Amino acid sequence: IRPDTYVEANLAPAHKGAAGAYNSLIGDFDGSLGSGATGWVLIDSGDPEKGFKSWDWWGPIRASDKHWPHGNNQETFSSIIWDRWRLSRLYTAGGDGGFFWDLTNKSGEGFTVVVEDCVGTGRAFGGGVAYPTVRPDEPSVFRRCYFLALDWVGDTAAVLVGGWEKTMPDYPHAVFEDCTLVHTDNAVAISYAGHCTRAKFVNCRMIVLNFTQPEMGGKSTGILCTQGHSPTGRLHVDLEDCVLAGYSVFTPGDDGKAVTYTTKGRTQAYVQFKQDVPEGFERLGLWPADLFAQMAPPAMGSVLVSPASRPVLTKLPMAFAKAMENTPVVFNGRPLHVLNRRDDTKNGTDDYTKSMYLYVVDMATGEELCRFGEGHSFANAFVDGSQLHVFASEGTNRDWFGSLYHFSTSDLTKWTRRPAIEREGDEHLFNASICRDEKGFLMAYESNKPVQFCFKFARSTDLSAWEKLPGLIFTGVNHEYSACPVIRYFSPYYYVIYLHAPIPAHSGYVSFLARSADLATWELSPFNPILEAGPGEGINNSDVDLFEWQGKTYLTYATGDQASWGAVRMALYDGPMQEFFARHFPTGVPTLKADARTE
Repeated sequence: IRPDTYVEANLAPAHKGAAGAYNSLIGDFDGSLGSGATGWVLIDSGDPEKGFKSWDWWGPIRASDKHWPHGNNQETFSSIIWDRWRLSRLYTAGGDGGFFWDLTNKSGEGFTVVVEDCVGTGRAFGGGVAYPTVRPDEPSVFRRCYFLALDWVGDTAAVLVGGWEKTMPDYPHAVFEDCTLVHTDNAVAISYAGHCTRAKFVNCRMIVLNFTQPEMGGKSTGILCTQGHSPTGRLHVDLEDCVLAGYSVFTPGDDGKAVTYTTKGRTQAYVQFKQDVPEGFERLGLWPADLFAQMAPPAMGSVLVSPASRPVLTKLPMAFAKAMENTPVVFNGRPLHVLNRRDDTKNGTDDYTKSMYLYVVDMATGEELCRFGEGHSFANAFVDGSQLHVFASEGTNRDWFGSLYHFSTSDLTKWTRRPAIEREGDEHLFNASICRDEKGFLMAYESNKPVQFCFKFARSTDLSAWEKLPGLIFTGVNHEYSACPVIRYFSPYYYVIYLHAPIPAHSGYVSFLARSADLATWELSPFNPILEAGPGEGINNSDVDLFEWQGKTYLTYATGDQASWGAVRMALYDGPMQEFFARHFPTGVPTLKADARTE
């Protein structure tokens, strides 16, 4: 959509999306999609002559109930028609709700939307979703958004949520990441008709303007509100690295008993001085000026994360057939490609390990220079002076992969093999990656324990003897699939590109980027995923590795269907590697956090 102001209300698409194939509605904020204009796509649902239209069931997202006593109630209509849509870089105003979906007569069905880099404002709600049942692997996701509601009477909050289950689900109906929620009294509220409702908030800012004085008759219903809930209404919130401000964290009195919660990381609360701060929250005693500086909606000339600042990766029209794990390196002044080959159709037979080998290709000529390491796979290479080092996992015919081994050569002819990382118990090891830092060499290596998959760390001073680092395992933000790590170091940060499981509104298995100064606390790039499958690439952009050549950064990555076919392709960043990594973490932009500490 071309940036402009559109006087529109009660929008409904003709078709739903589908699992793995979301429909999209995208504002061309920077003109890069062909509009030739820049700025917000502002959807104004107000009266163009009289102003703000505070009227039930009137807003940018169509929903209505003919049984409602007033408002836009001529017929019943469900927002479920928006199922599996992705909305990006849009701004709503002038109506009763912002980016809010009410399933009305379709309540209790599965429903998912993905809203990214948007501003939602309304009288009653800035955003939210009411009355779906949980899709465990497909919650609604609101990412890098701003939500503002302008009333305090009745069912109103910056974000309103309502579930339909009669028992609390194990997974959230909605996830909010890097969002700002602003309201006069409630940042988050359970809908009056909601049953058991679960929502997750990661790195969110909740700003409530009510710090009333109860001695003068002032009342507040809490930053997280359960006032007026139905008899079966319960709200569970999972809070991670959030900061909250307002009169009280929860609704005072008996209504507050309808909420349960967890906290993770550093969750802070700034409340009225007589109010308690629940266990797990860090109480702030001084005015959080940085928080309140984020109270206003983004200006019309700005955006939460500017698409113009996203580093450009250009996928090159080339492929290395029948390849998967790989590393490009510069050895003795020429670019080489270290790869492995195996026939996974022979897994579980006596011939599986015989199908595995490692090999090196001259990237300039395409000539295969050598083969070695029969029975090994998941190749990763590292050059140290005149030595080429290759790390790979030892395969088995019927027990997957075992320990990591180290191959080295100075001439691509004679190779030495020695143990590198020994697996523990029934653990299996896969990809590994090496970088150099001030202490020597650091390895990130992939394991299937305790999460399938995750990665661990080890150190060495000579690339031969390795010592595992205890108490550190990277399992992403949610103790989740985190595979195929490739690690680089540019002081003061370690950068890791890793594979993430499929996420709503994106194509299959996608590559994420994270950085850390201490290997314990990690922050994820706001531009994740940095790679995802395009046409002809199946469901996979995995096994990323990269090298710098003549001032440009080349990323190799694997495509395919994760089962029967795959190829290695290449993408180009037109600049040095250190710049490539640094530009994925723009100054002042909030980031998701992950903690790798196990102790």
